[in-house]
Amino acid sequence: MNLYHKKQRWKIVLLIVAILLVAASLWFSNTIVKKVAQREVDRVEQWADAVKRKADLVNLTNNAFEELRQNERRKVELWTTAMVEVNKDLNDYTLVVAILQENGGNVPLIITDQLGKVESTHNLEFLDSMIIKSLPTKKVTDSIVAAARYDSLVKFTKEWPKTHAPLTIDLYAGKRQIVYYYDSKKLMDLELRKDSLFHAFNEELLANEYLVPVLFIDRDSREIIGTNMKNVATDSVSLVKTIKALGSANDSIVVDLGASKNGVIYFEHSPELKQLKYFPIVQFIIIGLFIFIGYVIFSTFRKAEQDQVWAGMAKETAHQLGTPISSLMAWIQLLEADGVNVSTITEMNKDVDRLNTITNRFSKIGSKAVLKTENIVPIISESVEYLRHRISSQIELKFESTDSKIQADVNASLVEWVIENITKNAVDAMEGKGKILVSVKPFEDDIYIDIVDNGKGIPPAKLKTVFQPGYTTKTRGWGLGLSLVKRIVEEFHKGKIFVLKSEVGVGTTFRIVLKAK
Repeated sequence: MNLYHKKQRWKIVLLIVAILLVAASLWFSNTIVKKVAQREVDRVEQWADAVKRKADLVNLTNNAFEELRQNERRKVELWTTAMVEVNKDLNDYTLVVAILQENGGNVPLIITDQLGKVESTHNLEFLDSMIIKSLPTKKVTDSIVAAARYDSLVKFTKEWPKTHAPLTIDLYAGKRQIVYYYDSKKLMDLELRKDSLFHAFNEELLANEYLVPVLFIDRDSREIIGTNMKNVATDSVSLVKTIKALGSANDSIVVDLGASKNGVIYFEHSPELKQLKYFPIVQFIIIGLFIFIGYVIFSTFRKAEQDQVWAGMAKETAHQLGTPISSLMAWIQLLEADGVNVSTITEMNKDVDRLNTITNRFSKIGSKAVLKTENIVPIISESVEYLRHRISSQIELKFESTDSKIQADVNASLVEWVIENITKNAVDAMEGKGKILVSVKPFEDDIYIDIVDNGKGIPPAKLKTVFQPGYTTKTRGWGLGLSLVKRIVEEFHKGKIFVLKSEVGVGTTFRIVLKAK
C-alpha cells in the first residue's frame, strides 16, 4: 500500500483542475478586457471623426471670414479711390458721394498724413464711450477724453497694420494720406461668436467623461492642440517621451485639419481598463494567499492530531509489549535452569534486551527527548554489530570511524533507531546481497554519519520525497520509517539528514549531520 503515490496523484489531479479553472477565468476576463478596449478605441475614433468635422467647420468658417475681410478691404479701396476723386474738379459728385457713403459706412478708418499725424477718423464712435467707461467719474473731462482718444488712435495705427495692410491716398502736389482700417464691429462680433463656439466645442469634447486620455498635437510643429490628460509636460523632451509611450501603447490616428495641416491623436486606455486587466491576477493572489494560509493552519492541526494518534498508538504498543517481554524473560530463566546451551541463552537475552529497547523507544514517542553528551562511536558500533548477526550472511555490513571518541548531545536509544531504520532500508534495497558501510567522522563543528550501500539506488525524481510519510518501495510497507528518522534527527537532535548521492543501479549514500560537543 503506497499512500504517498496516491496522495501525489490526487495533488496532481487537483493542480490540473486548478490550472484549468484559472486558465478559463483568465480567458474570460481577457475576453471582456479586449471588448472594453475595442469600445474605447471606437470611442476615440468617433472623437477623431468629430474633430475632423470640427476642422472642416473651422476651415469653412475661416474661409467665410476671409471673404468678409477681403470684401471689407475692397470697400476701403473703393472709399480711398472715391476720396481721390473728391479732390478733382468734377461736374457731378453724386456717384463719388454714393461710393463714399456705401463703402465707408461701417469699417473703422483712421486717416493720417505722411508723417503719421491723425487728420480724420470714421466709424470710431465706440471709442469715446469706451474711454469714458475706463476713466473714474471725477476725471472725465473733454481734454482728458481727447488726449486718451488721440493716444488710442496712435496705438491703432501701429497695431492694425499687423493684420490689415494700410492704403495710400495720392492727393495733389505730392501730398499723400495713409488710410488705416480694421474689421467692422459686425465682423468682430461674428468672430467672437465663432471663437466662443469653437472653444465650447473643444471643452465639450475634452470634458467628455467617457473619453479615454487623449493627446492631440500638430504633426508638423508638434504643438499640443488639445488634451484631457492631466500634468502633461509641454517641454520638448518630456513631450517626446509622452508621445513615444502613447504611440507604443496604441496606434495613433491622423486627422486632416485642412489648409495642408494634419493633426495626430495619441491615446491610452482608461485607468479602469488597466485595473480590470490586472484584477483577476490580484484576485487569484488574494484567493491563493487565503487558501495557502488555510492550508497551513489545517495542515498544522492535522499534523498535531496525527502526532497525538501516533504517540498514543506507540505508547499503547509499548504498554502491550511489556507483558510478553516479562514472560519471555521468565522462560529464558527456566531454559537456563534446564541447562540449555549458554550461547543460545545469550542470544535470546540480546533479543529480549532489544525488545526492551524498542519498547523504551515507543514509550518516548510524543515526549520530549532527553539528550545527553555521549560518545556516539560505541552507540553506532553496537547497533551495527547487533544488526550484522540478524541480516543475510551475503550482505557485508561494516563500521568505520576516524576517531574512537566523538562527543555529541544525543539520545542513544533514538540514534540506534535511526541507524537501524536506514540500514534495514539499505538491506531491502539490495535484495539479500551487497555491501553496507556505516562511517562516522568529525568535520569542523559537525559530525558526519554516512550510510553507504550498493543497492538499486533512488530515481532522481524521488529524491525529494523519500522522507515524506507514505514513501516506500515495498508492496506491504507503510512508508513511515524514513519519515520517523527525519523527525528524530531534525526535531529531536536539531541536525540534518539527506541523500548525499544516489545513482540507479549503483547505490545510495545517506548523510546525517549532528553538532559536535
